[in-house]
Amino acid sequence: MKTDDLVTLLASGIKPIDRHVALKTFILALALGGAGALLLLAIVFGLRPDILQVLVLPIFWIKVAFPLGMAVAATHVLRRLMVPGATIGVRWAAPTLPVLAAWAGALVILVNAPEAGQASLILGRTWRTCPLSIALLSLPLFVSVHWAARQMAPTHLRAAGAMAGLLAGATATIVYCLHCPEMEVPFWAVWYLAGMLIPTVLGGLLGPRILRW
Repeated sequence: MKTDDLVTLLASGIKPIDRHVALKTFILALALGGAGALLLLAIVFGLRPDILQVLVLPIFWIKVAFPLGMAVAATHVLRRLMVPGATIGVRWAAPTLPVLAAWAGALVILVNAPEAGQASLILGRTWRTCPLSIALLSLPLFVSVHWAARQMAPTHLRAAGAMAGLLAGATATIVYCLHCPEMEVPFWAVWYLAGMLIPTVLGGLLGPRILRW
């Protein structure tokens, strides 16, 4: 076989690479995991009774903005981790921005609140169950997001596992907002964050095992 014939044979049937395959994979993972989290919410917790009235309140969407910002930040870092050999640099700071914003808002509210009422603003009525509830709702997302990350063959397994866990936890927190009765910023800044950190830590611990390829 001549060289030209060999080159032609090897080049035949080549399909262009889908540059958006990672994005599509993660969208599918979030859709499937999010559906699982919603189903779990409906079975275990249920929607808050006044959800239709709450949906028109600006404070509800401010509450949702916190985990949404965390999800966007985690995605930003995670997508970079899917590029072999790529440096993360200042992207590591992305997840801290929503946290700092929530803490700043919480601090302003606490400073201006009567001292006797500050503890109730932080603890609310559900501080004992909130983080574990978020962790429970994150389970379907934890599985689906780590599955998506594994398809991209990451090399920084522990970091990728942690960011995948954070993405799962943040998305689960958005779902949990449909049930959670707490409407105070100091509560979210502490207990929502605690709930998101549970799958983050778990992802970091399990990343080298479940993302290995």
